[in-house]
Amino acid sequence: MKSQFLQIPFKKGHAGGFAETGDIDLHIKNKIMQVLFTIPGERVNLPEFGCRLRDLVFEGNNEVLRSAVTYTIFRSLTRWMGQEVRIDDVKVDSDEDEGILYIRIMYERLSDRVPDVLELAYKV
Repeated sequence: MKSQFLQIPFKKGHAGGFAETGDIDLHIKNKIMQVLFTIPGERVNLPEFGCRLRDLVFEGNNEVLRSAVTYTIFRSLTRWMGQEVRIDDVKVDSDEDEGILYIRIMYERLSDRVPDVLELAYKV
């Protein structure tokens, strides 16, 4: 039997409950994005959950910002997703003229040792 996971972000399912997905790749990527874009303090029952990525948008788009983003993402994902994935590398490049960070997260799912990559473009 194929595993089912709650779809993140939560959506209404066919029978009125929460929507589910059987796609483990999508499930893990959605959970990673949930960690990245949740501001610590946003969750009442888990106030430390999240990543301070949004706090960094007010820094200048330079090497210091890229290093801070790399460290922040690596630390947050290791803490909150460490039971499901191993973070192999986080690479951050930027287009300073456009104010865009290009984030590439390389990880391996611990359940089946399958490597994967999540790529994001983030406007700062």
